[in-house]
Amino acid sequence: MLDKTFNPKDVEGRIYAQWEASGAFRAGRRPGAEPFCIMIPPPNVTGRLHIGHALNNTLQDILVRFERMRGKDVLWQVGTDHAGIATQLIVERQLAERQQSRVAMGREKFLEAVWKWKDESGGAIVQQLRRLGASADWSRERFTMDEGLSRAVLKVFVELYRQGLIYKDKRLVNWDPRLQTAVSDLEVENIEVKGNLWYIKYPIEGEMGQFITVATTRPETMLGDTAVAVHPNDPRYATLIGRNAVVPFANRPIPIIADEYSDPEKGTGAVKVTPGHDFNDFEIGRRHNLPLINVLNKDGTLNDQVPGAYRGLDREQARKVILADLEALDLVDRVEPITHSVPHDEKTKTVVLEPLMTEQWYCNVKPLAEKAIKAVEDGRTRFVPENWANTYFNWMRNIHPWCISRQLWWGHQIPAWYDEEGRTYVAMSEAEAQAQAPGRTLMRDPDVLDTWFSSALWPFSTLGWPDETPELKRYYPTSVLSTAFDIIFFWVARMMMMGLHFMDDVPFHTVFIHTRVLDEKGTKMSKTKGNVIDPIDLVDEFGADALRFTLALAAGTARDMRIGASRVEPNRNFGTKLWNAARFCEMNGCIAQPGFDPAKVSLAANQWIVAETAQAAADVTAAIEALKFNEASAAVYHFVYDVFCDWYLEICKPVFNGTDDNAKAEARATAAWARDQLLKLLHPFMPYITEELWARTAEGGPARGTLLIEAPWPEFAALPKFEDARRELNWVIDLVSGVRSVRAEMNVPPSAKIALVLKDAGETSRATLARQKEVILQLARLVTAETIDTLPKGTAQFVLGEATVGLPLGDVIDFAKERARLEKELKKANDEIARFDAKLSNAQFVSRAPEDVLTEQREKRAEAAATAARLKEAVARLSS
Repeated sequence: MLDKTFNPKDVEGRIYAQWEASGAFRAGRRPGAEPFCIMIPPPNVTGRLHIGHALNNTLQDILVRFERMRGKDVLWQVGTDHAGIATQLIVERQLAERQQSRVAMGREKFLEAVWKWKDESGGAIVQQLRRLGASADWSRERFTMDEGLSRAVLKVFVELYRQGLIYKDKRLVNWDPRLQTAVSDLEVENIEVKGNLWYIKYPIEGEMGQFITVATTRPETMLGDTAVAVHPNDPRYATLIGRNAVVPFANRPIPIIADEYSDPEKGTGAVKVTPGHDFNDFEIGRRHNLPLINVLNKDGTLNDQVPGAYRGLDREQARKVILADLEALDLVDRVEPITHSVPHDEKTKTVVLEPLMTEQWYCNVKPLAEKAIKAVEDGRTRFVPENWANTYFNWMRNIHPWCISRQLWWGHQIPAWYDEEGRTYVAMSEAEAQAQAPGRTLMRDPDVLDTWFSSALWPFSTLGWPDETPELKRYYPTSVLSTAFDIIFFWVARMMMMGLHFMDDVPFHTVFIHTRVLDEKGTKMSKTKGNVIDPIDLVDEFGADALRFTLALAAGTARDMRIGASRVEPNRNFGTKLWNAARFCEMNGCIAQPGFDPAKVSLAANQWIVAETAQAAADVTAAIEALKFNEASAAVYHFVYDVFCDWYLEICKPVFNGTDDNAKAEARATAAWARDQLLKLLHPFMPYITEELWARTAEGGPARGTLLIEAPWPEFAALPKFEDARRELNWVIDLVSGVRSVRAEMNVPPSAKIALVLKDAGETSRATLARQKEVILQLARLVTAETIDTLPKGTAQFVLGEATVGLPLGDVIDFAKERARLEKELKKANDEIARFDAKLSNAQFVSRAPEDVLTEQREKRAEAAATAARLKEAVARLSS
């Protein structure tokens, strides 16, 4: 007997252990089946499950459970990323708490400490994925620094180097002065901060008392200026072009040049040019052949290129001292408080040094990008939604060399060695490098590779490459990649380039880009706002099924989705509805019958539910195949909640309570069959409650033979359509729904038993009313239901097909009073619509309002319009 309530905490751990023990997650158990493979975006080993992870992994799990039930050989390849910067930061902080440092410890001991941390504390996110119900093949779990993947990284680096695609170069890079490493342009987060714009006067060489004024947010870099630029058509500076200004304190003359980069409308129209510390200035310097002066050390302090008074000062100190000295010389014209965007390292939140000229390793990805662009153009890989292909193309067609080296210790150390004369030897091992340089002493490059370098190889390195493994042959190219839009550049594009280059094929056929998750109010989550939602908290409160179903329902093709406790709770209630329906079936003897053939049921209600089940299976299948997770979950929700629970079981009640044993037996068997099918359809979305019901509802009936996770997916193309039964029952449902609407709108007391009359009904409607009268009377709470030629006075009415349905309510409600009430509510709704229309047609409001506010206004306007339409219909239902 089913318990009165379903408690997720009592079953989730037990059921997950059953799944693992059964081997259901393991790939390769169906050698003759069609393969289906998804690569998990490997979460950082340092990470904890956030709501974005929960969304993405729920969608992946829906796909793998669906395809597993369809009989495919499913591999959901799981693993974690070594997360170079994030992991090194964690361990360095722990060392600092014990008054230790990485440098004092030395590289070898430090790496031992990192591996120890990884073994003891890393990978917590993997356990959290299990809590969510992820059915990944844990037996194949990989780590981006395990032995096999490390070998793949070495081979790729060596081959690309030998092909001339990896090289060393001295270029401007974003530099993190705290970690003292290069940072990818993609890893720079621009954060709005309050600051100042200082207007500084540069003396004109040879002209006492004459100045050119430039505006800057970084006075400390002025000591590296090598020009002042003005627009060639700016008449204010026409006589100064070609002359020199003098850099204060450095007393260095620099040319005043004409360049269209200068905007006459911004600041003074004159800009300081510092090629060594700004990407735009670097390009200006190249156009005008300007020298490049670096005034900063790698730790962010000023170096020996500046006057002695400023050497060794950090950036903030130097700014204060330089500004004070400028003030003393009356060289500060004015100061404007501003809010401006400042580049930060997205991981450390350290203000990134204005670009620093350093020697780094680069990968020339342009030749690789050309093949990756063509693969998407040709349709070998498609984006869903397809508009994301434009984002991909835009970046790939404007791609720059990839800076792949990082000045860290944790990561894949670059396989390059140098001899005493600085010659470079790139090899798979030190022994191989030494063989290239007999008799020479070699020193290995201390740098490591960008974390995304190893991640780019994930689709084939995890399958055993560079070895030619059976898994590589079977599962590559993979089927679908599900990921977030913000790593199209970091990861998707790089996997495409590496996969095509080394495997001569795309790494995946479809890239699904899921929506962004916001809080309940439509606001981006952040720790500073205090609105970050921990998915495990939601799992603890409502169960994994409720969270998963909420995420699936919200996973439309729009860019953003909202999540929060108030949105998860209704889906916990949905689970309760399902549980109660299963208990109702159990209490009424609905047990699966051996040999039951849904094609042979004879009662209209049973034929209707068989046809509705087949339709639901087709709808859910088509939506999942199209990666329309919201439509799939909405379809199964409608079938379970509305069709099965609210209509079919209610229609069956008179049968269950009746005396016709044959009808009762058919209804019981059909209800059990439909219940089993809906458990299958719902399983990919809500695996725990469906697996529990699958086991528990088998008690007293034939053995299931398999866990639900491996039960066959419903396929009913061969079943009869039962069109007559569908028409009949849908007519009954429309009739009862109309009666219920009238009762609610007219404030008819729930206990009041009323009559129904049907005017102008055709033969089919009359026959349906006669056959289904008992069901109609019970579901609509009626005393009678008859056909009639003329509607009596005081009748509320609505149209149903060719007929008019009348509810004589003259003795139940005051028609005049009820019409006045409805008209007053209708006016209120129309006034509300007018207010929303006024706002949304106001161009100034629309241009200034945040997108989440506009979305909320549009949603409220739609709700008001629906209310007005309903009230207008209700007024019309009142006969004169």
